[in-house]
Amino acid sequence: MKAFDSTLPPFSVVQKLKMSNSEEPKVTSAPHIVKEELMAAGKWLILEKTTYVDRAGKTRTWETVKRTTRQTNTQTDGVGIIALLKRTLHKDCVVMVKQFRPPLGCHTLEFPAGLIDEGETAEAAALRELKEETGYKGEVVGVTPVTCLDPGLSNCTTQIIMVNINGDEGENINPKQELGDAEFVEVILLPLDEFQKKIDDLMKKEKIVVDAKVYIFAMGMVQAFFKPRELPVLKQ
Repeated sequence: MKAFDSTLPPFSVVQKLKMSNSEEPKVTSAPHIVKEELMAAGKWLILEKTTYVDRAGKTRTWETVKRTTRQTNTQTDGVGIIALLKRTLHKDCVVMVKQFRPPLGCHTLEFPAGLIDEGETAEAAALRELKEETGYKGEVVGVTPVTCLDPGLSNCTTQIIMVNINGDEGENINPKQELGDAEFVEVILLPLDEFQKKIDDLMKKEKIVVDAKVYIFAMGMVQAFFKPRELPVLKQ
């Protein structure tokens, strides 16, 4: 048996030396935008060529859609409104809107929503849009942070506003919409405790596309209403 030569470096050190000689160090960088160039412009939207550097330090390009309507001193383009209609001797209902959307070529089921006007807060915009689209007057009870909508396509952002509606108040018993000449919005009330089921039933009856935010909320309601009632299975 050969005696151990204590003058040699440990095995791990030798391996590191070999790796450092044979491998080039990887370049890492914080991703960042280099420049944005206008490709096309319309009244409401623009298309830009975005040049950026990825985390490996490589320069790449992206095609980005932006709204032209974002107001100054804000990061939010618009609001979505989860409005709960509460009436005596009735189930709580979610106030929904159905409208034709040209990009999809069909009707959609959505939360009431709209863009924020100059000088408006997200809360004020939500109450205004709710009144215009549905006729209901409500009270803001919750506001989300700024959230993105389709980050692979656009920088468009929104805040979701939770609103309670007292359906027993006079103006909410027979609400009247305040729509513009080019707006055609149908109001649909869906019971909160059967929200996903009613949406699925509606989709079976007619050609309609449901907004992703709406369906995710519906799935969450299913979990909230039914999962806590289920007993966990004990594992042996």
